[in-house]
Amino acid sequence: MIVGYTADAGGRDALALGAAISRVTGGELTVATIYPPGSPGEAVEAQANLAHAAEELNGLPAEYVTYESRGVGRGLSVLASRIRADLIVAGSADGGQRGRIGIGSTSDHLLHLSPEAVMLAPAGYRPPEEAGRLTLAYVHRPQCDAAVERVAQTALRLGVPLRLITLDLRTDDPGRLRDDLALAVRLAWETTGIEAGAEIAEGHDVAEALATLEWEPGELLVCAASEDAQPHRVFLGELAMKVLRAAPCPVTVLPRGFD
Repeated sequence: MIVGYTADAGGRDALALGAAISRVTGGELTVATIYPPGSPGEAVEAQANLAHAAEELNGLPAEYVTYESRGVGRGLSVLASRIRADLIVAGSADGGQRGRIGIGSTSDHLLHLSPEAVMLAPAGYRPPEEAGRLTLAYVHRPQCDAAVERVAQTALRLGVPLRLITLDLRTDDPGRLRDDLALAVRLAWETTGIEAGAEIAEGHDVAEALATLEWEPGELLVCAASEDAQPHRVFLGELAMKVLRAAPCPVTVLPRGFD
């Protein structure tokens, strides 16, 4: 995985989350700082930032890279493709609510064009010692059905519970939502043998609905890309973006066709 590191609170949050994921999964970790072209001073500062990141990681093995790009999100995407990363980790924008994900220019770019899965850390996030539950935001459509199998496989490998949630914003047929969710639970069982929990969160809006759910330490919320996404690209629709902003835990967004 590749962590986009900046010398601010969001960068430290992203680094802490990336380090925790690396420890849990054994995945290789690359820490990258992006700087604008034609800025020798910022190139030097980028190297200094990576030295601070190495101190923060306290001996955890990692590669450190600086990269010149006109945009941080673009630079991270290019680097991720070059090193064949599976995941890009980024922090929240400055000024966001503590415990929630703030969308800035970097995360906005990644959430609409990244070829790799994107994981965002809430402001002030500090991961627990152990991995917690995986929760998938489920809507009955092909991208989410494919994500059920992928996330169930991950939960099985990590030895953590899997939960499937559906939002009832009082605009749909509740019976149909329950039936769709039951089919998703069955899909998880048939493909991996894992018994997934299932919950319907009710509310007049996304934030109200998510607030009715209990969230465990170490929880990770997963969202599938929109059906409008290009193949092998992340693209979040309006509803999923609201879910991401209201989530009280890190969120991972899978690109279309993620394998």
